[in-house]
Amino acid sequence: MATQKLTDYELKRLENIRRNEELMASLKLQSMATQLSASTKRPRVESKSYKSNSEKQPKTRDPTVIRRSLRTRGLPPDAKGLGSRGIDSAMKSVESLDPKASPWELGPLSRKDVYSGVSDRGLIEAILGVEKKPQLGLGVKSEIGGENEVESCLAFTLVGGIGCGLVKKEEGGVVSDLKVEEMVLKEENVARVVPGNVMNMRFFPTSSVRMVVVGNKTGNVGFWNMDSEEGEEIENGIYMYRPHSGPISGISIHQDCVSKIFTSCYDGFIRSMDAEKEVFDLVYASDETVYSLAQQLSNAKCLYFAEGRGGISMWDERTGNISAQWSPHDDRINSIDFNSQNSNVITTSSTDGTACIWDLRCNDADKFKSLKTIGHKRAVHSAYFSPSGRSLVTTSLDNTVGVSTGVNFEDMSMIYHDNSTSRWIPKFKAIWGWDDAHVFIGNKNRGVDVISSLQRTTSFTLKSPYMSAIPCRFAAHPYNVGMLAGATGGGQVYVWTLG
Repeated sequence: MATQKLTDYELKRLENIRRNEELMASLKLQSMATQLSASTKRPRVESKSYKSNSEKQPKTRDPTVIRRSLRTRGLPPDAKGLGSRGIDSAMKSVESLDPKASPWELGPLSRKDVYSGVSDRGLIEAILGVEKKPQLGLGVKSEIGGENEVESCLAFTLVGGIGCGLVKKEEGGVVSDLKVEEMVLKEENVARVVPGNVMNMRFFPTSSVRMVVVGNKTGNVGFWNMDSEEGEEIENGIYMYRPHSGPISGISIHQDCVSKIFTSCYDGFIRSMDAEKEVFDLVYASDETVYSLAQQLSNAKCLYFAEGRGGISMWDERTGNISAQWSPHDDRINSIDFNSQNSNVITTSSTDGTACIWDLRCNDADKFKSLKTIGHKRAVHSAYFSPSGRSLVTTSLDNTVGVSTGVNFEDMSMIYHDNSTSRWIPKFKAIWGWDDAHVFIGNKNRGVDVISSLQRTTSFTLKSPYMSAIPCRFAAHPYNVGMLAGATGGGQVYVWTLG
């Protein structure tokens, strides 16, 4: 067969390919690319003792894809081992980084570098002012047992293996004076605090200021000071920072130290916004994803957080290290909550389809001993104790809200609720209000369903013409009864009040 004659165009193309290959070989680009790829693998910050079953597949997978590369964290690649040409290229890459666009570095971040507005001086003064004022306790009138009976005793011992909180000599239900039908949403109590999906939300634990803190899916942390006088603050009471590079998985503000706001993120970082130092300190960095964050009411020095596949770690501020680790679940832990009357008792929810109650004092070297396990058919996205500590509410993707009561939480009811949100809307998480009688959860008709723990059904739905989106995350003000905040996938915050 005769050799096919090449056209002038094809000859020119082959010549260009040969010349490019020679140029790449002379610059050693292929070798440099291989070294850069190897250098992006970060060493683990701390060794983990978590155990996981690689054969067991999770029942529900989170649609969020977490990328672990240095590039996505805003960090330049390690240039060790490169030639002079490679080092110069890496240095130019570092110099070209915009610090406000990619501030996620190991170490403290200046508050000004991650602030998105003009001035946050009003916010800092408000936070520091809270520290100087005494706090008032929450007084919610509720009746436990017989009619008009308010006498109760606090139990700090284990009853049947579980710290049950408030215990009555007589059996009976919980009667509340709160009239949820009188809760209203006013136009001035609606604001867009951050862009995009709100993943977490908290009220400041103080009676001296009404302030909401929210975290969204792109690493923003927003503050809304509802008591900011109109025209006094440049930012109209709304302040936003971006200290993280991914979804905010937890926000914790301890009532004994409100000048430090802890935030955790899927990027594996836990940071503390210190209003006195005016920085976002790096508390902890992990190669694992951090899914939830909590603190004991009686201890402001320790953080409990869920990382990786089913692990819980306790970080102690006094030592600056992890002081304890456990592996209570087979899959990611979506929430951690402490019992209000016995801080050694916690509850966790997991994608493995269970919510469990544990005693921190009753564990062996590797794992907790579950005091109570509540099973769902699909992933459980939240589990929270009631204000008295005697009841538990769970929310699952199996379209149920579980309410467990009794001395050992043995009286369980699965209440139907449509929890099937789309991928663009955060999962519903039911919370308790200010007593053991009411549970609040969003619905897909832009309302707030109120579930009665006595009737074990949805008893009322809060609606308002000012509610323009589906509320997914909720927070009840710890001192102002009837003040309920709801947040949406669009970054709006709605605050319901009494009257």
